[in-house]
Amino acid sequence: MMTSGPLLVAPGDRAARLRGLQDGGGPRVLDGARREAAPRGRDGFPTAEQRLWLAAAAGRFGQTTPPLVDFLKDILRRYPEGGQILKELIQNAEDAGATEVKFLYDETQYGTETLWSEDMAQYQGPALYVYNNAVFTPEDWHGIQEIARSRKKDDPLKVGRFGIGFNSVYHITDVPCIFSGDQIGMLDPHQTLFGPHESGQCWNLKDDSKEISKLSDQFAPFIGIFGSTKETFINGSFPGTFFRFPLRLQPSQLSSNLYDKQKVLELFESFRADADTVLLFLKSVQDVSLYVREASGTEKLVFRVSAREGGALGRERPDSVKILEGAISDYCEKIPSGSVTVVTYPVDIAVEDGSATGVQEASWLVCNSVGGRGISSKLDLLADELKFVPVIGIAMPLSSREDGEEGAVSGFSGKAFCFLPLPPGEESKTGLPVHVSGFFGLTDNRRSIKWRELDQWRDPAALWNELLVVSVVPGAYAALVLDAIRRLQAASPPGLPLSVASVYGLWPDADQVRAHWQPVLGPLFSELFQHAVLHSASGHWVRLEQACFSELDESLE
Repeated sequence: MMTSGPLLVAPGDRAARLRGLQDGGGPRVLDGARREAAPRGRDGFPTAEQRLWLAAAAGRFGQTTPPLVDFLKDILRRYPEGGQILKELIQNAEDAGATEVKFLYDETQYGTETLWSEDMAQYQGPALYVYNNAVFTPEDWHGIQEIARSRKKDDPLKVGRFGIGFNSVYHITDVPCIFSGDQIGMLDPHQTLFGPHESGQCWNLKDDSKEISKLSDQFAPFIGIFGSTKETFINGSFPGTFFRFPLRLQPSQLSSNLYDKQKVLELFESFRADADTVLLFLKSVQDVSLYVREASGTEKLVFRVSAREGGALGRERPDSVKILEGAISDYCEKIPSGSVTVVTYPVDIAVEDGSATGVQEASWLVCNSVGGRGISSKLDLLADELKFVPVIGIAMPLSSREDGEEGAVSGFSGKAFCFLPLPPGEESKTGLPVHVSGFFGLTDNRRSIKWRELDQWRDPAALWNELLVVSVVPGAYAALVLDAIRRLQAASPPGLPLSVASVYGLWPDADQVRAHWQPVLGPLFSELFQHAVLHSASGHWVRLEQACFSELDESLE
């Protein structure tokens, strides 16, 4: 087994450890100068009553953590089921630097003759697979096992910084499986499949090749999918990552939530609701597709969304991302700046429906900004405390995929993102005519942004959000408006669906803006009116003090 990889114990190591416990007489406590063996249960392990005896004998006292299953059940109670589960897995791929994500519902029923144990047979049936084209690092293998603490929280460059995110997959499965690089891991929070008190097992393709060969049915679900073949196992490495989530077919101690094909397709549909915006503010992932593989082996595309860029557009976004990464790195290293880094680029989002012909597209202009060290001392202090970074993104729609017309999209309602769209609902609405993404502090289930209410007035994350809204959002918003005007004047790049109407469509209606976003308006208009943002009858953009407003009724001759 790899020493730098997972912490899961190999079969031989586990057996040796158990023998050591049995041969050594089990736990012992020190009683003065006399060492006394603790009583044991029939299976060689202390019973609950005997563990209390041990603790009392040692004078121990303190709080304990709940059993793993109870801990996960609490997460599932608080964490949303539905399309948000898929978003969390996209976040994991984004953090890993992947550019492609695939979801596959597989109806295949695999063999049950050569398995680790008979109990594994129930997990050889229908499953949801999730693939991305990045490979797990040793830190990823360790992090996925530390459910109470996310390693991402210590890395502000990561999007999915919440440790509970991945564990939302337990809505679907009891035994999540991971295949990445040279290892396959299986998690078992019930601790019943791989031995007493063992919450999982891991195999190395090279070191455990003989055991893998003997358990051919057990590993059949990892062959013939996403480019993994028998040669992959012989060569000892898979150039990517995929998760396999066997559907829960009967109630378990962890959850009574059962899954079948219909529920998986409903999961896909709930994700589809805002799939056309899921890539707007991501820097790595540019393609997400969903498939169904029938029992016959036939694969069908359900739908696919991708960020399409070509020619000059294809170079603009990657260059902008590099600038952003540099600004974020400088902020994390506490390099003084006092200025805001801003980049703007166009994005075309294409949606392909497997049941329809053609591709629907929507064009966007996206602005991303990073506040520099020194623009707000309060913001800097909170950033260091929370491990946050003042990153804000603003996206304006240039054309809707339904009508394909240039200019402002009629009836557009802006929503809040934390890099990925927040769940639909009143909490995600801003009342602004743009989408706003930010490194916001969220409630622990990622359903909404924290705000300073009576019950969390001193919450540092809620205060951080308010400072972002007043200190960073207005500057990014104004930069988007000014860049749109510049591009319209220069007619660059050719074919970008910009118009005077679309620029004016960026101006918010104060009566429509939600209360938590009202602080954006004052600083935004103050910044805009320092520039030529009004379009005159002569076809020029002028400043407010240069403009003359006609009060004549244009309906009269």
